[in-house]
Amino acid sequence: MTARDARLHAFRSDLADARLKGEVAADRFVAGRPARIAATVADVRKAPHPDAGINTQLLFGDDVLVFEDAEGWAWIQAERDGYVGYVADTVLGARSQAPTHVVSVPRTFLYPGPDLRFPPSGQLSMGSAVTVTGAAETRGTHYALLPSGEAVISGHIRPVAEAAPDYVAVAEMFLGTPYLWGGASGFGIDCSGLVQLAMHMAGRQVLRDSDMQAATIGEALEPGPNFAGLRRGDLVFWKGHVAIMTDPETMIHANGHTMLVSREGLREAVARIGYLYGGPTGFRRP
Repeated sequence: MTARDARLHAFRSDLADARLKGEVAADRFVAGRPARIAATVADVRKAPHPDAGINTQLLFGDDVLVFEDAEGWAWIQAERDGYVGYVADTVLGARSQAPTHVVSVPRTFLYPGPDLRFPPSGQLSMGSAVTVTGAAETRGTHYALLPSGEAVISGHIRPVAEAAPDYVAVAEMFLGTPYLWGGASGFGIDCSGLVQLAMHMAGRQVLRDSDMQAATIGEALEPGPNFAGLRRGDLVFWKGHVAIMTDPETMIHANGHTMLVSREGLREAVARIGYLYGGPTGFRRP
């Protein structure tokens, strides 16, 4: 049997994805049941209990495959990035109408109807996928109408086929967003979550964790003496951490030092991080 990363392949000793039959050992193989995330943000946990660590998060409208649903927990695999884990079964809904638009601002509100004076009925993160079924205007503000009857500001969404031209500019929209281990939304995000979501909005799908990104995004880069060869958009990796260069000397990253998405000079970050965790382990150019 070939070794498989359990973060990206659904297999346990008792149960596995039917697509892995012959590649992994398991007592039983099942085909995944299609479902869709119906909550604002869904925590994907390492194990099926509420105090288990959060590995990542899924957003409203993300499609998943469900391999097991038991005792309030679903064992799932995200279709967008292949990540496997456990979510509360209450966050799952059916796949009905195909999403038409995606939220393109860090955070936005849902309203019970097309009027910003209504108390919000919910909120959505950038990257959330919605189905627009109509439009309305109230006192000059334009709204997109959803199948639920709710409304979202039309200027806060864009068609799913459109892509942002510069993923770094998307990442910069998150400045000041709280750092959250395992976070992958506009409400809280970690270093590799910032890279993944920004690139997703720019039409590029990349893997979730920083070690995966360090092995797969773009091409390895040798920045030369004093990092002089770096440019906007390059990625800098440390063990367990990643940052995005916004210019040849400055980076943006979600970090546990400020507990925010913040800018920092690369050389200053290398000195600060190196004291505890060592120097950069690699550089990539997407």
